[in-house]
Amino acid sequence: MPIQITQPAKNIEVHLPNGKTLSGPRGTQVGEFLAKAKDDFYAPIVAAIINNQIHELTFPIDIESHCQPVTMDTADGARIYRRSLVFLLEMVFAQLFPKGRLNIDHSVSSGGFYCEVTGRETLSQEELDSLKDHMKKLIREDHPFVRKEIPLQEAVEYFKQRGYEDKIRLLKYRRKAYLTLYSFNGQMDYMHGYMVPSTGFLKWFDFKLTDGGFTIQFPRRHAPTELEPMGDYPKLLKAFRQYGNWLKTLNIDNVGALNDAIETGRADEIVLVSEALHEQNVADLAQQIVQNKSRIILIAGPSSSGKTTLSRRLAVQLLTRGISLIRLNSIIILSTAIKLRSIKTVSQILKRSTH
Repeated sequence: MPIQITQPAKNIEVHLPNGKTLSGPRGTQVGEFLAKAKDDFYAPIVAAIINNQIHELTFPIDIESHCQPVTMDTADGARIYRRSLVFLLEMVFAQLFPKGRLNIDHSVSSGGFYCEVTGRETLSQEELDSLKDHMKKLIREDHPFVRKEIPLQEAVEYFKQRGYEDKIRLLKYRRKAYLTLYSFNGQMDYMHGYMVPSTGFLKWFDFKLTDGGFTIQFPRRHAPTELEPMGDYPKLLKAFRQYGNWLKTLNIDNVGALNDAIETGRADEIVLVSEALHEQNVADLAQQIVQNKSRIILIAGPSSSGKTTLSRRLAVQLLTRGISLIRLNSIIILSTAIKLRSIKTVSQILKRSTH
């Protein structure tokens, strides 16, 4: 049969990884296709990989495509959900408490972000409940998030009017002449990545007052539609606050400020002061170990988190205090307290210490 030029068909096909094929009008958003197959997947769908490239669910499909749904039990899906939830929180907070500034500080292991409020007193339980109720109302009403590209200078002017100096400092180093913003209810923000299409996707969250601030909880990947119980974490919170105080001491409490410091030649100073502050902390820790007469120090943390480096520095500080020891990577055994005769003895001590 000879090759002929024809008009494009009105419908196109979308092929899913489970073998199903969906057919619909050309230009239909991928989210509309995937809505027909959502029950085939364990977790809610928040984005899609179309012909090996990730897109938001509002992306229109114009050609026959292979489509892999991005669900909340994947790394990309979890990030998209959290990012969208934070965006909604910021928009509602600004509407309810216009005099305050919301700072999304650090993550919580049970699934959440610790938040602080500046410019006004911290939120009361009643105000936090009001914030939650307002967000849930908007989620039930399913309002869209609108994605738009605007000239960079226009974005800078918008953030200047809102008083977001940290964003202005950051955008000073942007090379592209435009910025992708998301708008909702007359407000806009830059969210550093893809988002869900609307508020209706953000059904799973909660709030908890936490030591001078509050925590917004969200699901973790292994249970994408459930919230884990959240306990108190005073030691972790103390560590993050100390870290925040260090940044304020160095006058680099946001990325834009760090860029400014590097641009003005302060990089070496920042490194040296950071090293000195860290060494001071290690010295304080060594003093606590001596005072408590600790026998074995175990240093925990994920891969490449600095466990071995910390054990070396801590060993030096302990030696300066007259404490002889044996160091096994991230384990320090004080030999003044325990008589060590062999590696076998060390193994027995460690075995006993874990029971």
